[in-house]
Amino acid sequence: MQKSVWLVVLFSAAVAGPLHAQNAMQDGIRTEAPVVVEGEQPGPGLWLVRSPDHQHELYILGTLSPLPAKMQWQSKQMDRVIANAQEVIRPPYVSFSVDVGWFKGLMLLPKMLGARKNPDGKTLQETVSPKSYARWQVLKARYIGGDGGVEKWRPLFAAQELYKEAMKKQGLDSGKSVTEQMNKAIETYHPAVTVVKEEIKVTDVKPLLKEWSKTTLDDLACFDNTMTQLEANIDAMRARANAWATGDIAGLRTLPPAYQWEACINALNESGIGKRLGFGDSEKKLRGKWMAAAEAALAKNTVTFAVVPINSLLGEQGYLAKLQAKGNTVIAPDE
Repeated sequence: MQKSVWLVVLFSAAVAGPLHAQNAMQDGIRTEAPVVVEGEQPGPGLWLVRSPDHQHELYILGTLSPLPAKMQWQSKQMDRVIANAQEVIRPPYVSFSVDVGWFKGLMLLPKMLGARKNPDGKTLQETVSPKSYARWQVLKARYIGGDGGVEKWRPLFAAQELYKEAMKKQGLDSGKSVTEQMNKAIETYHPAVTVVKEEIKVTDVKPLLKEWSKTTLDDLACFDNTMTQLEANIDAMRARANAWATGDIAGLRTLPPAYQWEACINALNESGIGKRLGFGDSEKKLRGKWMAAAEAALAKNTVTFAVVPINSLLGEQGYLAKLQAKGNTVIAPDE
């Protein structure tokens, strides 16, 4: 699903260990040696949602991105729950299907269509403000290097490339997930599996390709916001990844939420093609479908296991708060 779209914080000794000495790079950006955990890690405990009659339990794993690149997650608690579960609810996602195949995630649409470049042939320097381009040059030199091709990309895709390369250099991995371990447990214990998705279908791809090639995106906020995350919030990203890996729920609660790419996703949602395809309503519909699946599982199963992004799980508008408002008991992993 969408990647999902930052503040400077200090590492706590329990999460990340002592800070390494800070260095001043020639590009003027404050840096620290990446301090990320490695090897086998327990990951966070599971949230437990218990029905009002205490006869039905829903265990939820909150996922995070990025995570430490060299971490191996120990999934023993998840395995025990799935071994006793009647149902597993997979992570919710938006899907996009066309005649040529099936692709997950809102952000995959433009990549699939091969339209990273600005439709009018302009470069980044001609598209963004002088101030933004100056910031871009500093960050590009640090994380990407001399690649000239990215200079012709739309700001949204240039921002994605910058973020991806920055994560590599920080010892983090945005592609790391719990899916492999979950699939192994499902294959071993054979619970029922529920897929929660919002599907967007295109029956005739040719007009879509033509329209996209001429579409201009309002993605300058996406470009600037992504750079701000890399300038100001690298510490928090590493601390958040470490907290997830080591099971430090208290640490996760005190840190700012992971970057959600809202400005980047909105650039697609609010474009003419995005509105016509219904991207703007997809997230709201998806959340409604997940809540319906969770409530149905709580009504019929003794044990259910589910996986959702931790940002969607916590907060006043998160799934846990909504489930609690319906009379269920919510128990955090650290309680």
